[in-house]
Amino acid sequence: MRVRARPTRRVARPFATALVAAALATLCLAPAAAPAHAPAAAADSVRDRQYWLDDYGIREAWQVTRGEGVVIAILDSGVDAGHPDLVGAVIGGHDVSGRGSSSGTQPLGPQGITHATMVASLAAGRGSGPTSGLIGAAPAASILSISLAFGPNERDGDDQVAEGIIWAVDNGADIISLSLTRNQIDWPESWDEAFLHAEENDVVVIAAAGNRGNGTEQVSAPATIPGVLTVGGVTRSGQASDNASSQGITIGVMAPSENLVGAVPGGGHASWQGTSGATPIVAGIAALVRAAHPELDAAGVINRIISTARPATSTVPDPTYGYGLVDAAAAVSAEVSAVDENPLGSIAEWITLHRRADGPDVVSTLPAARFALGREPASTAIGMLGSSLAALGPGIPALVIIGSTLGALATLAAGGVLRFVTRTRSE
Repeated sequence: MRVRARPTRRVARPFATALVAAALATLCLAPAAAPAHAPAAAADSVRDRQYWLDDYGIREAWQVTRGEGVVIAILDSGVDAGHPDLVGAVIGGHDVSGRGSSSGTQPLGPQGITHATMVASLAAGRGSGPTSGLIGAAPAASILSISLAFGPNERDGDDQVAEGIIWAVDNGADIISLSLTRNQIDWPESWDEAFLHAEENDVVVIAAAGNRGNGTEQVSAPATIPGVLTVGGVTRSGQASDNASSQGITIGVMAPSENLVGAVPGGGHASWQGTSGATPIVAGIAALVRAAHPELDAAGVINRIISTARPATSTVPDPTYGYGLVDAAAAVSAEVSAVDENPLGSIAEWITLHRRADGPDVVSTLPAARFALGREPASTAIGMLGSSLAALGPGIPALVIIGSTLGALATLAAGGVLRFVTRTRSE
């Protein structure tokens, strides 16, 4: 077993429960995909339906590693750890909904009761036998199940997600898989704290782009957060899915989101679709990369995945396909240049740029008032511009230098903002 070296965990951050805006009280998070169930698939046909294992290089990557020693946190509706395909996969968990089991393995409903088990099976399912049952992209990786419950009568969804991420980081997660969406591009400040905690502790965060079929027309948070690897969905033929994906410039890679099959609580299987399924497939591939390259930090893992993706168009990154279709074999084995920072951005830098207005006021002593350049006080008769400038004398060069400096700083600031808006590799 190859165990990835990682930095020592920081002390757990205290979780802030205060709402940052009154409007959040009315918000409700929802799973990124409402599974489109078909009649339960026969157990002996399940493995044959997993076309992505070959089409996306996953079986080939298994010749190098199956994800040993890597921990994937599934923040969702609660994974059924007793499912035959998941026996031995779930090593721990936690409930943040306030009504699940303390282990996080009680599927919560009524909406989404099957969701987490399907997600977990695509990430790290073991199968029920050598050739039967559902097997995940990283069948030797381990799972932490953090149970959530979204709805009008549930605990605030934003708080659940923030608390769940912090718990996952503090309890050994190497990868966090988020098959959920806020259905708006922005996010609360409690998420700043949570995603920063993941970034500071070398955890890869992967999020679903959402689905048009469920009302998510454009990519929404958490898939808009800098540093997060966002997953869009494609059809069996590799075309962007009309219903089981959405569009946005933050998409990192694409993965299959149609004609999927997943494990459901109680031991069965069901057909489904959506980026909720594409995301754990990529999370499993990330686990393969972490196991094969224990020397890489989270930025290096993400860089390998997007750098080795198969471009779908001549534009890379593309607003629909991102860097292309994920390729597990290439992500594990290809030669890829090292990077010093996450090519998809940094939540720490974003906070510095965009939350400064909420910081403490800066008080400084201003110089004595003086005439504006080219003008005289209102009480003085208007004179020629040349005479007003002459009155300023030696002060003009200093003012010109100050003005030029402020202009340059404004340009740099604008460039920094644009970098986070586009989230492309400009360096």
